Amino acid sequence: MRVIAGTAGSMPLRTPEGLDTRPTTDRIKETLFNMLHWELPGAVFLDLFSGSGAIGIEALSRGAKKAYFVDHAPKAVECIRQNLAFTKLENHAIVIKQEVCSALDAIREEAVDIVFLDPPYGQGHEKNVLAALRRKPWVTRETLIIVEAALGTDFSWLCQEGFVLEKEKKYKTNKHVFVRIEKNEESGLSGQF
Repeated sequence: MRVIAGTAGSMPLRTPEGLDTRPTTDRIKETLFNMLHWELPGAVFLDLFSGSGAIGIEALSRGAKKAYFVDHAPKAVECIRQNLAFTKLENHAIVIKQEVCSALDAIREEAVDIVFLDPPYGQGHEKNVLAALRRKPWVTRETLIIVEAALGTDFSWLCQEGFVLEKEKKYKTNKHVFVRIEKNEESGLSGQF
């Protein structure tokens, strides 16, 4: 596994030992970041269930100004820190060792531009995390949320939970689902700051 492009392009990355993480393949990562090309420069990026940190590191390498990395597994957090040091991107990163929904309270931003989450497949974490994100003031109508999930994962509930499905990119065994929050006057989330 490596950084695909940008300032740290072609640098190899470590992955945590064991079977607890499932790194996004380089080919899928390249496809994803080609779609995000215009969104990244100067962005605040949130990488949830970070694993090795490869997604957030790719975002930083391609011009994001700051990335948060969230994972509760000690081996994953150590791996993220090593990868950030190796790619010399640690000055633009905040690593949080905590369960994802709890860690969202530690984010201190006016707005987060892109949220990427790659939870363990088939455990329903997507719905819980999206519900938690919905309540955060730094998630605006402009915030792009990308969920990596198994190909058969059902997202028919998105609209009921206050999200708009923008697009879905399917691969052989998994997919990326791109969503944004719906405007909600009652909660004060107008998408404008």
